[in-house]
Amino acid sequence: MSDKTLAQMAVEVLTTADGRAKTALSHAHAAAWRAARAAGVPLAIGHATPPDHPARPAQPELLDPRDVPRRRPGSPQGRIAMLHAVAHIELNAVDLHWDIIARFADVPMPLGFYDDWVKAADEESKHFNLLCDCLEAQGSHYGAMPAHAGMWRAASDTATDFMGRLAVVPMVLEARGLDVTPGMIALFEKAGDRQTVEALNVIYAEEVGHVAYGSKWFHFLCGRHDLDPKEVFHTLVRRYFHGLLKPPFNEEKRAEAGLPPDFYWPLTEETPAA
Repeated sequence: MSDKTLAQMAVEVLTTADGRAKTALSHAHAAAWRAARAAGVPLAIGHATPPDHPARPAQPELLDPRDVPRRRPGSPQGRIAMLHAVAHIELNAVDLHWDIIARFADVPMPLGFYDDWVKAADEESKHFNLLCDCLEAQGSHYGAMPAHAGMWRAASDTATDFMGRLAVVPMVLEARGLDVTPGMIALFEKAGDRQTVEALNVIYAEEVGHVAYGSKWFHFLCGRHDLDPKEVFHTLVRRYFHGLLKPPFNEEKRAEAGLPPDFYWPLTEETPAA
């Protein structure tokens, strides 16, 4: 059994720069957590200080969102650019899920919370590697083109707000993935790219669970503090999310993940002035 705490393991992942090395460490630490849980001697959660920003490889170059070249998904190069963008999202998700473990380790939570986020980080690691494999099969690789520098903004904005983190990352950003992934799958099906279609189907199925973890633990914390989940969600998203939520929404998958329409539809409109 590992003598490291779970928070120390999380920081190790966050401070590893290379994507493949980061995800290999993520897989190893998730396996150690599961083994300890199965043996009935769970690892200590502990305390460790996560970095303000996770370590990143020299490539891709990280640009302001406005400066990232537009993708034309109908062309082979456009589809590679789309894959690269999604791989970048998945790598950030690995770090986001380990970061929530380390950053909020001082908040007492049931072991089930850690089970869920370790599992989510493990799955995001698999997703990143699946997409890297798809890129490499098409003669490209992660780092071959510029990427979005704004991906960590939600983490920075919610670095001291546990409920804000749960509201914005799984319940807004990952829920957006449920909205857009079916269209991506259709695009790669049309192009006859079986490998990418299979990878995206795995990602689509597992992301529902990640949104559900966010909803479950957000509701848990609201219950602990005797707060109305819908009101608190609206307040936190308006505070930390930059912009309005944009339909169309995948209402079926959002409902499956525990997100009813009255949580997100009101956030498609500006708050009326008082």
